[in-house]
Formats: sequence, structure tokens, C-alpha cells
Amino acid sequence: MNHELLLALKGHYGGIFKHTDEGIRVVPGLPFISASEELVLNQLCKLGTYYKDFMDFIQRYGSGLLARQQSDKDNLHGLYLKYLCQGLDNVLQDYRDALLDIEEKVLQDAYLPVSYISSRLQEFNLLFPALALTVDQIVSHQAHGCYILDILYKNSLMGMPTVKSALNRILHVCHGLFFQQLTVWMLHGMTSDPHSEFFIQKRIGAKDASVPSDAQNETEENLGIMGLTGSQLQKIHIDSESKEIDEPSSDTGRFCISADLLPSYIPLRVANKILFVGESVQMFERDKNKMKSSYQAGTIMSSREDEFASDLKELTKLPEFNSINFETIIDKIRTHAAEYLWVLVVEKAELINQLRIMKDFFLLGRGELYLAFIDQAQHLLRTPVSLTTELDVNRAFQHAARNVLIDNDALLQRFHLTVPNASKDKKKPESNLPQNEVSTGWSVLGLAYSVQWPLHIFFTPAILEKYNRIFRFLLAICRTQQDLQFCWSLQMNNKAAFVSPAASATWQLRTHMAFLIDNLQYYLQVDVIESQYKILLDKINSTKDFEAAKLAHETFLSSLLAQSFVHMKTVFACLLEILDQCSQFCRLLIASDNQMSNKDMQQLQSIKLNFQRNSSLLFKILSGVRSQSARPHLSQLLLRLDFNKYYTNTGGQLGSS
Repeated sequence: MNHELLLALKGHYGGIFKHTDEGIRVVPGLPFISASEELVLNQLCKLGTYYKDFMDFIQRYGSGLLARQQSDKDNLHGLYLKYLCQGLDNVLQDYRDALLDIEEKVLQDAYLPVSYISSRLQEFNLLFPALALTVDQIVSHQAHGCYILDILYKNSLMGMPTVKSALNRILHVCHGLFFQQLTVWMLHGMTSDPHSEFFIQKRIGAKDASVPSDAQNETEENLGIMGLTGSQLQKIHIDSESKEIDEPSSDTGRFCISADLLPSYIPLRVANKILFVGESVQMFERDKNKMKSSYQAGTIMSSREDEFASDLKELTKLPEFNSINFETIIDKIRTHAAEYLWVLVVEKAELINQLRIMKDFFLLGRGELYLAFIDQAQHLLRTPVSLTTELDVNRAFQHAARNVLIDNDALLQRFHLTVPNASKDKKKPESNLPQNEVSTGWSVLGLAYSVQWPLHIFFTPAILEKYNRIFRFLLAICRTQQDLQFCWSLQMNNKAAFVSPAASATWQLRTHMAFLIDNLQYYLQVDVIESQYKILLDKINSTKDFEAAKLAHETFLSSLLAQSFVHMKTVFACLLEILDQCSQFCRLLIASDNQMSNKDMQQLQSIKLNFQRNSSLLFKILSGVRSQSARPHLSQLLLRLDFNKYYTNTGGQLGSS
């Protein structure tokens, strides 16, 4: 009977033992087995049932080929599942060794009691249910990829040493694959991930020429990437790299962190560092053929590739995952990549000079250029857009640049004014213009810039769009300011026509409008742009970290958007309405040629009332926020407008007689 029991403990049944809905059980009613013995045997047979289920699971999912065949049925597939089966089989070897040892004892003593067998297998009565629970969770949750690591890790945290040790052994095997993928990603910018199991995933819609074929991934797995040097690994990927050379330049942001695949024991901050390093390496590798000769001193990781590969390999040798050691090594690699990119972008690509160019063109640092451009393009953009508007506007822009002695043709060629045609372009840029001009060329005018490598990882399309939002608003203010100055020249050249009380009111209204617009312009250029630009330069010059420099730049733009009120709907709408009233006033004054009819006077009165109403609303908003000390930049604008308390003394109204 002991031999049949041993067979049953290995999942085989027949004769005394049979398989039922409850698992392997003793055939009931046998005369030579007492009720108490039957109870003990059935208890032991539970181990055989567990073992049989484990082996069925391993046989079904332990082969990569079988895993793919089964994937259509239950969606359980992938290399992590295969490694899980390998780790589980390693743990079950202890059970098989115990049965082998018991079998030797049985051969020596045919009358060995069942209680002896039960005592020898006691530890598995604790282990097997825990393993079964883990496997059931993986199956029921349809766990895929790195999510399997998370389930194993969480279940290994229980207090039973036997269970913890076994699950850590399985996790250690699965981590072998994890560190293979991590090494390929961080050191070579490639995703060795045929089943989309790694927590770094390509964004939907992003083209990724660096993903090897399934066959290449299987080859890498079988060769054991962690045991290869960097140069050997490069040889494996030589074919895939040759396919990438003709691909268009990629930008960072093509990959993302998949939250459902990120193990809980890897913090998001660490995952972001891993993402940054891999994308940086990939960008550099893909664009080798676009580099200037002064940049071609090797790849990001070439000088320390073997060192980092060795560090990651050492992590796989640890019996348990050590989060402190793991993050230390990730930080080490990230710091190297960030410093390399800082030198490449800040020093070799002259980032500071590039920021000055962005400030000159997008933030109207070269004010004389845009004054000349507005004068040149006013007649082109005050009307609805035509098919030739964009071409004509860019000619005017080039002509204005020459007029203000900007002779850097190579630089000017990288800037291009965009004027989308409503009949061709369905999507228009967000308008920062007065309401009466939303159908004109000014409403859709934008500025495009061709960013040179490697600055494209710093000035991304999203960053350029933020620059454009600020550009449109600043340009609208500049145009309004120029129109008001032109009206002043008209009034000065025709003083005799402005001697009546009604004409004096027109003078005063224009003066109040110019006062508000001039101070708004000064606030934006000096208190906002110049101050934030200095903060940005100080932060960039004080660090050797590319990510820190990029974060400082993003903070700079966010501050500009916030302090220019683009994100504050109430204040922004009020300012746009004020610009609208100023523009209407200028057009009315220019069109009337100093001879206003009764209809013109009525319109002037309407403009005046609306300007008073909106200037009062602006004063109330600024005063209310200042009293709460919530947004200091609003207080700064109020200080510019009310430095002599005139605004306060007029009850917060400008334009009143």
C-alpha cells in the first residue's frame, strides 16, 4: 500500500486510490483500511492532488510554444508565465526529493507506518495551499507580464518562513527575465518584449522600429542576455539596428509606464527614471546619422556599459529583491545618462543661446521685429484668411526682419508663421484675440519653429505649443499698444480738431487705455518674462542634470502661462475684452478721420462704457485676490496699474471723465 500511496502523492492513481471531484481519495469501504487510516490517507492525498494540479499547470504553460497555443483560449501566455512555471518546478523538486527519500525508507522497511510518511511531508501541508492560492490568483486575474511579479511578491510577504522562501525562489527565477529586459532597455534603448509584458510600453500609435521580432526575443532569452557583455549584445542586435537607420527621428514620449504592469514594489519615481534612461539611449542611438561630427564621441552608455550591465547582473544573484540596492543602481545609471545629456544639450548644443532665441521670437524679446512685422502685415491679417495669406505673411516677416537688421538667414529659415486656412485645416489654434477679430488672420496666426537635433528632446511639440499660446497673447497686446500709439500720433497731428469737450473725452479715453495696456505690457515683459527667465538660467547653470534642466524649463513655461493669466479664465476673458474695446476705439478713431458723426459718437460712448465696466471688473478681481495673498503675481499687476492710487481714487474705473 505504501508504494501506491507514494504514486498517489505524485499525482498517479488506481487501485486503492482514485480521482474524484474532491481530488485523489482512498477508495471507500476497503476492508483492510480502517476509518482512521482512511482519514490520514485522504489528508496525505491532498498533497498529491495539489502536486498533480501544479504539474498540469506547468505542462500547460511551461513551454513558450504551448503558451502561445493556449493564449487564444484563456489569455494566459508570455515569457513571465514560462519563467513562473520554471520556478514552480524548482520548488516542487524539494517535494520530489522528499518522496524519493521516503521511497528508500519504504524499501528498507515494508511496514513503515503511514504516520512516518505524514510527518516527513508536514511542511508541504503549509506550502502547497499557499502555492495553489498564488497560482489561482494568477489564473483568475489573467495575470500578464510583470503583474505576475507583483502577485508573487505580495504573497511572499506572509509570515510563514517555508512559504516565503518558496515564493522568493520563484520570484528570483522570474526576476531573471525582468533584469534581462531592464538591461536591454536601459543600456541599449530596446524593448525585448514579444508579448508586451514589460512595464515600459510603446504608446498607442507610436511607431517603434526598435522592437525585435518574436524569434529574436526567443534567441536573446536562450542565450541569456545577462551573461553577455555589452559588445556581444550589440552583435545580437546589429540587424535590428540596421533597420532603424532610415526611420524618422523619434522624440521622447514614445514610450510610457503601464500602470497595470508596474510591480508595486517598484516606486513610480524609480520607474520614471528607468523610462527616462531608455528613451534617452534610444533617441541617441536612432539619430546617430543626424549628429554633428563634434557629437560623435560614442553613445550614452558606451563608456560605462559593461559596468552597468555587471551591476544589474549582480542584482539577479541576490536571493531576495532588495529595493534599496535596486534604486541605488538605477540612480547611478540615470545620473550618468542625465549628465551626458546635459553636456550634449546645454554645452554642445548651446541651450542657453537657444533659450535666448526662443525668448526673442516667441516671447517678443525682439520687440522691434514685431513692431515692424505688425506694420507690414496689418493689411494681410485684418481680413479673413485666403489661400495665399500664409505665404504673404511670411514674406512680410522676412522683410520686417531685414528692416530691423536681423541678417542671420539660417536662423530666420527655422521660423515660420502659420496661418491655417479654414477650408483646409479643420483644427485651428486656440485664439487669444479680441472677439471682433476671431474670423481674421490674426485669430489663427501661429509661430512654428524647426528644432535642431538634439534640442528636439528639450523643445518638444507640447512645449512649442505652450510657447505659441503665450506668443499669441503677447502679440495681441503688442498690436493693441501700437494701434493706441498710432491714434496718439493722429491726435497730436490734429490738435485743433480735439478742442471740444467731446474731443477731450476721446483724448482721455485713449490715455486711459494706453495707460492700462502699457502697464500690462511692462508687467508681462519685465515682472514675468524677464524675472522668470533669470530664474530659469540660474537653475540650468547650477545643475549638471538634464532632467533638472528640463523640469526647470517646464516650470518656467508654466509660470509664464499662470502669470500671464492664460489659465485664469475670468482674468483672461476680462483682459481680452479690454483689448477688444481698445481695438474698436482705434478703428473708430482712424476711420472717422477726426470727424465723428452722431453714430460714431454713440459707438464711442458704448466703447467707453464697456471699457469702464471691464476695467472695474479687473480692479475688483486684482484687489480681491491681493487681500487674500493667494496669487502674488496679480498683486504685482495691480501695483503696476495703481502705483499712485489713481485707479483706487476713480473707484476702480478707467476711462471716466
